[in-house]
Amino acid sequence: MTPQPQRKLSPEGSKPPKASPSASILLISPSNEILLLRRVKKSSSFASAHVFPGGHIDPDDGPLPPEDDVRLHEDNTAYRTGAIRECFEESGILLAKSRDDQSMLLRLAEEEGHQGRHAIHNKKVRFEDWVRSRGGLPDIQSLHPFTRWLTPANISKRYSTQMYLYFLPLAHPGLPHVLHIPTSDGGVEHTEAEFLPAVVWLSKAEANNIILFPPQFFLLSLVADFLKPNTPDGAETLPTDVLQSQRDALLEFVSTGDPPWGEMCISPTPLKKEGDDLILRLDRPGLEVEGTSRRGDAERVIWVQYKGKEGTSRLKVGWRTDVEPEGLNDKERKEYLETRMKEPESGDRDEGLERALRGRKENL
Repeated sequence: MTPQPQRKLSPEGSKPPKASPSASILLISPSNEILLLRRVKKSSSFASAHVFPGGHIDPDDGPLPPEDDVRLHEDNTAYRTGAIRECFEESGILLAKSRDDQSMLLRLAEEEGHQGRHAIHNKKVRFEDWVRSRGGLPDIQSLHPFTRWLTPANISKRYSTQMYLYFLPLAHPGLPHVLHIPTSDGGVEHTEAEFLPAVVWLSKAEANNIILFPPQFFLLSLVADFLKPNTPDGAETLPTDVLQSQRDALLEFVSTGDPPWGEMCISPTPLKKEGDDLILRLDRPGLEVEGTSRRGDAERVIWVQYKGKEGTSRLKVGWRTDVEPEGLNDKERKEYLETRMKEPESGDRDEGLERALRGRKENL
């Protein structure tokens, strides 16, 4: 579920607003669940939606290329530091290695962490300085780039968001068991913070119990194919070797593709309308990197199916070839798309196409 976009369009003929550098983390728990935070209702962006921890890149996070430099939209230390800082501010989970033992995450007393995240949020101390004063270093090396998203140029509030994967350590015999319990920031930007399997988050969106915007829905859909729980609700934890094999498979997937998912830049733009519904193409990289080698995903689309006067909608990730399947006329293609929107994510495309062609023969 997602609200119908209420974002203002840039005046026609005006210079598009710059895309503000930002970063987010798909934080994966020791049981391979994903952390989502619920934004406050009065938020200026993604109000009431469930999002990955992340936010704007601050000057203190590190230097960035000039605004007109295409390298501004590439992974670098500032984006990584900002992603880890925002994760700490918003969830209380500090992704920092101990200087004394690089194999371990830094452990802090609850009150110490609570005071630190608020001091950093209120800019009373630099994030990196505070972490170093506690004997740690931001664990930027363990972040895995997982797409960049550029807001389309016709939207008045734009972002250039670097997405990352980060895997919290699995539990192993002989190592101390650390509970990573996320907490909200007290209602400053978020009211809830929770780890759940990706498939559960998607089910909640399907049931209209939470709001997910296209980037979050899309990435959760990709991750859900690899990080699968042992039971539908994720109540039973999988063996450690299985959890590790799921992570390995996901990382192998991220390294593949044309371009690889770690280098992909996506600026979702309308491909076509089907009645009141909208199909978003994901192959375009965005205004700031047009003319470069950057590209998005040419194989998939996001279907946005609007429902009711309140503007809520249903999202579904599909294949680009589903939008214009060969051998169907306009009426048959529309019926085929409607069928695909009703099918579960695992629905077989060939079976749907076969049904559409069968319907044609029956009407002859």
